[in-house]
Amino acid sequence: MKDMIFYNNAGGGILKEMAEAAKAGEAKPELKEKLFSRAAGLGLEGDAWCGIIAESLLLDENTYSLSKERRKIKSSLDEAVMGDMKAVYRLINARIPEGLELLSGFVPPVKSPYPAQAAEAVKKLAMALKSAGGAAEVKEALDETYQRFGVGEAGFYEAFCLDAANEIIPLKGLRESSLDELVGYEKQKAQLCGNTEAFVRGGRANNCLLYGEAGTGKSSSIRAVLHRYYAEGLRMVEVYRHQYRELAELIRGLSSRNYRYVIYLDDLSFEEFEVEYKFLKALIEGGLEERPENVLIYATSNRRHLVRESFGDRPESPLDKHQNETVQEKLSLFGRFGLSIYYPAPAYKEYLGIVRELALRSGLTLSAEELDAWAKKWELQNNGPSGRSAAQLIEQLRWQEEGNG
Repeated sequence: MKDMIFYNNAGGGILKEMAEAAKAGEAKPELKEKLFSRAAGLGLEGDAWCGIIAESLLLDENTYSLSKERRKIKSSLDEAVMGDMKAVYRLINARIPEGLELLSGFVPPVKSPYPAQAAEAVKKLAMALKSAGGAAEVKEALDETYQRFGVGEAGFYEAFCLDAANEIIPLKGLRESSLDELVGYEKQKAQLCGNTEAFVRGGRANNCLLYGEAGTGKSSSIRAVLHRYYAEGLRMVEVYRHQYRELAELIRGLSSRNYRYVIYLDDLSFEEFEVEYKFLKALIEGGLEERPENVLIYATSNRRHLVRESFGDRPESPLDKHQNETVQEKLSLFGRFGLSIYYPAPAYKEYLGIVRELALRSGLTLSAEELDAWAKKWELQNNGPSGRSAAQLIEQLRWQEEGNG
């Protein structure tokens, strides 16, 4: 693979090692272990030799692959990359080196750790590469996958965060969630879905704040819409409070990718001595730099007044001659979100209904009267009636019914 320009380091150099092994007709022990470990860890089934090639090509962010993800028009890159495509074609059709024959019909011990769409993309590309009749068809298969699926970790994973060096890293192993799991709040879920759907499909959408009582499903709703629209190119980057000053740089970086990004700010609130809210307020709406069309901000908060007020902020206070302006300054962050969705605590009857519905879904055999008695006892001993309390109760009852209590 020495003649490759763009994919010279694809898969951490694994393609080079595979090409050298194919040329030599045998694989060194360390390469055997590496390839079998990779095939097993990725859950590659069937032709794992091609699967490893496909996964390496899809993860490799280079000038060519990124240009195709962004759907750039045909350029001189298309001609320059043909040498790489010829090398890939030779590798796909090379005789599998001695000691690696099992890769041709591999049965993985685990499922793929990737989301279902990503695992399917690797499988489809591997099949397309295997059936390609030449370098041109290899390029065609890659181009189509880049434009449909994307490239790099942004294509493979749903959610990301910033590490200590403010680099974007994937959040792996997310639990699949659905809006149907959240009992009630139909109006709120419809509003959130409508805004998100408009966003991923290129329509007009707003920055969104979900606020209300703790345990009502605000964060769960956001995770669920991410899962629902992942296949349409939605991705999410969670940013913590101490990283808010990095938001402008993060948004500039995301603007160059062909995905729709939601920046997720969980539990958004500020104490009166914290001034980061002013920075965030200007970023959401009001700064000189226009927000890219592929980035929105979604936040959750237990408070409508996102910045805590002090007695000195009140109009009757003698400490501030412009008290009303101070109050309005602190309230204005709430107003910068184009869409605000309120999640109230459920009424007591609604709470009982949530408990019964979750019990039904979980297959619990308790009667309605028994469930109501447990629900009353549970909310008194815990944090009051809420969807979270109901879910925690059901987990406890399931644990007991399985003979653990």
